[in-house]
Amino acid sequence: MKTQGQFQSSVDHRKDRARLLISCPDRPGIVAAISSFLSENQANIVQSDQYTMDPDGGMFFIRIEFDLPDLEQKLPDLEQRFQSIAAQFQMKYRFSVAAKKKKLAIFVSKEDHCLLELLWQWQAGDLYADIELVVSNHTIMKELVESFGIPFYHVPVTPETKREAEEKQLELVQGKVDTIILARYMQIISPQFLQHYPNRIINIHHSFLPAFVGGKPYAQAYERGVKLIGATAHYVTEELDGGPIIEQDVQRVSHRDDVNSLKRIGRHIERIVLARAVQWHCEDRILVHQNKTVVFV
Repeated sequence: MKTQGQFQSSVDHRKDRARLLISCPDRPGIVAAISSFLSENQANIVQSDQYTMDPDGGMFFIRIEFDLPDLEQKLPDLEQRFQSIAAQFQMKYRFSVAAKKKKLAIFVSKEDHCLLELLWQWQAGDLYADIELVVSNHTIMKELVESFGIPFYHVPVTPETKREAEEKQLELVQGKVDTIILARYMQIISPQFLQHYPNRIINIHHSFLPAFVGGKPYAQAYERGVKLIGATAHYVTEELDGGPIIEQDVQRVSHRDDVNSLKRIGRHIERIVLARAVQWHCEDRILVHQNKTVVFV
């Protein structure tokens, strides 16, 4: 069950607040150039977080929040002007408007605990996003989802119909959502589907990756006699359970815990970990570099 205030966002969603995320090779002068540029364009920096992998030849990452009066009108021109700074420092960058909600689709199978956590967070206003629809390969969640006023779509999947099912799923989500959340959706996503949402599909895996990839990780953990179990939220790539890790957590267990006990304990961890990852993604706190993430929290 959600602990009151545990995931409450401290983000200010003022209409004139924007975010700038940057990754580039590290060198002197990056922060000065960005700060001067924003100041010259009447923007006021209200928060800044940065990280360098290595000051000598490593990668540099920064997340900045700033206020700019009449942001909606001025942002396109600001982005255009910033291109010269970006070229000078070989930056990959992204501007976003803090008040603009991410649009989410949630994919789910038979287990409801991760889905429910996201729905509770959203209903309470702690998850600043719009849940546009829920897609499932089973009908079990239909009544639950529709009780929140969210559209539910049943798209059955079999090995023989997987391609047609994914085409139907793409019809449902394309142009409507920014991000897809796999809330214990027990299907492998094809490379063809992934190319439509690079680093925008978040999965919860019920183990502390890279241990116990694939199916039945709690049974694998029990057989191995682990003393800690965990869960991992990550972006989905073509490598099974091998995408950039966003968040993880663990809980201690003992020889007295059987597979069912591990599953029960694990469900709580999964809910918490996925909710954190989705919130951080919606708040533009994550930068992906190669197969790793830098998460500013």
